[in-house]
Amino acid sequence: MVSKNQIKLITSLQQKKYRFTNKLFFAEGVKVIQELLQSNFELEYLYTTQNDFEEVSNVKKMGIDDNDLKKISALSSPNSCLAVFKIPVEKKMIESGLILALDSIRDPGNLGTILRLCDWFGIQQLVCSKETVDIYNPKVVQATMGSIARVNVSYIDLNAFVAHTKLPVFGTFMDGENIYKTSLPQEGIIIMGNEANGISSEVEKLVQNRLTIPRFGEIQKTESLNVATATAIILSEFRRNSQ
Repeated sequence: MVSKNQIKLITSLQQKKYRFTNKLFFAEGVKVIQELLQSNFELEYLYTTQNDFEEVSNVKKMGIDDNDLKKISALSSPNSCLAVFKIPVEKKMIESGLILALDSIRDPGNLGTILRLCDWFGIQQLVCSKETVDIYNPKVVQATMGSIARVNVSYIDLNAFVAHTKLPVFGTFMDGENIYKTSLPQEGIIIMGNEANGISSEVEKLVQNRLTIPRFGEIQKTESLNVATATAIILSEFRRNSQ
């Protein structure tokens, strides 16, 4: 049976300050947990309502009933399992190849989807401004569907990084050059801006190459694309041009 202290600890991990105080985060759902178990993430404890995860030692696994799972879950409709993992030490940043940079992305679902896109398109390094939502937010972890284990993520001073990099810097703007008519390199930094305000004015000054995804609709009333959707198009074009 899950103790009150365990319930208190796990529910506290929904908040960033407690995740980093305890150096723990949690994931929910069989697929996400299995992906993390097969990675370098270290399991702290696993709670499940089923007789599954036979590869996990009983020392680190506990049966749990539906009511207790609801108490510790961050989902409105809890899955059958929840696992607590240790937050690893941040790895050294990779400053080569294509790097995706996020300027104050706030929506957990967007960040999770962008992490999956990085995994899909072979982007090894994702850099985030310090204002970007935490990758260990439960909603982000859920949305990554395990890709969090395969992409190196660094939280940095984005202004300083862009100012000192030797790689070409690309940004997405409404008045940029048509990406479908632009020659794109195999190396560079691609900056995606905040959902509401785009790339910040400080970072914009450092962008050497302005790109846009043109609108094809006749009325052209849509103001912008969702940042995750735009990221998918941008990464696809960079990879297509590098073939």
